[in-house]
Amino acid sequence: MTDLQASLIGIGGAIVVGVISYNKWQEHKAKKSVERAFSSAPEDVLMTSAADLSAAGNERREPVFIPSRAEAQFAEDASGQIVHDPLEASDNLIPSSSKELPVDQLIDCSIPLGMDSPARGEKILPVIQSLRHIGNKPVHFIGQRDDGDWESIAYGGVYTALQAGVQLANRSSALNELEYSELVMRLRQVGDELGAEPDVPDMSKVMTASRGLHQFVSEYDAQLSVNVHANGASWAVNTLLAALERQGFDLRPDGRLVMPDGDGGVLFSLSTNVTLAAETTSRLTLLLDVPRVAPSRDGFGAMIACSKSLAARLDGTVVDDANQPLSDAALDEIAAQVNAFYDDMETAEIPAGSTRALRLFS
Repeated sequence: MTDLQASLIGIGGAIVVGVISYNKWQEHKAKKSVERAFSSAPEDVLMTSAADLSAAGNERREPVFIPSRAEAQFAEDASGQIVHDPLEASDNLIPSSSKELPVDQLIDCSIPLGMDSPARGEKILPVIQSLRHIGNKPVHFIGQRDDGDWESIAYGGVYTALQAGVQLANRSSALNELEYSELVMRLRQVGDELGAEPDVPDMSKVMTASRGLHQFVSEYDAQLSVNVHANGASWAVNTLLAALERQGFDLRPDGRLVMPDGDGGVLFSLSTNVTLAAETTSRLTLLLDVPRVAPSRDGFGAMIACSKSLAARLDGTVVDDANQPLSDAALDEIAAQVNAFYDDMETAEIPAGSTRALRLFS
């Protein structure tokens, strides 16, 4: 080996050692920056409950962009005019009850099944168990007791009539002709086993209703996001995730973190924008699924309060998707639009965060 070769090998080894050392130093620096950010003890919005977070929301004003088509009726006829009742042929078949039933007259196509004789829940449940979905639309059943009241089919119950309900739409699609035809066929099979005859609504009216409801879902499928961008060095992901979990976030298998609402639901979510294998990130994204969070929880106010707290702790800036800083005035304007959005959903009899909304926006 010549002196030149030995020198080149020595220089190359020194460079490799230098690069490895630099990367380790950067990793250590990122980890320490997160540890310092979450090591302080002062009161922090992330340490409070979801109810406390709600109090940090912005004052709400009149809307500037929210659609104004939200009404309790969704269907359109062939001329494009709004029809008063999406299922005029079958709305009289929906039972009136103060209880919240799984068959909902506003978002389900309800199909009554007249029975030859009363049947016990023990006989009915095994038969209907196989019919829980048509495509990706849920199917539910309710039964009428001797006293005329309606309830979910249950063991020990005796039922003189049944109703099936298939959801007309969800985020992905409206109930279509093939799905409806399959439902009718399978309901007839259920009826044969139970001695019941389904009274099937006209397909054209059901399709009009499903398309109208899906149009509503599409118009009100709003998800708002804000980002926290690092002003300097990136943050160490492992240290960051551990700290956020200690502050109340739940880590999901896909790497997404969610802030519980305190009642089994999700207030908003947080993404690190990198894979779980990544060591650092320079951007966090907080996301609010607007129609799935009740106005009383002030999900937007809670999300903004959390993002500001994270920005202060981690030396970051609250920015939009174009990486432009979000001013308080801009956030106030968005909060006003969210408020108008909630008003429109209330008018449509599908309040945000309600069972109806959770079913439709799934």
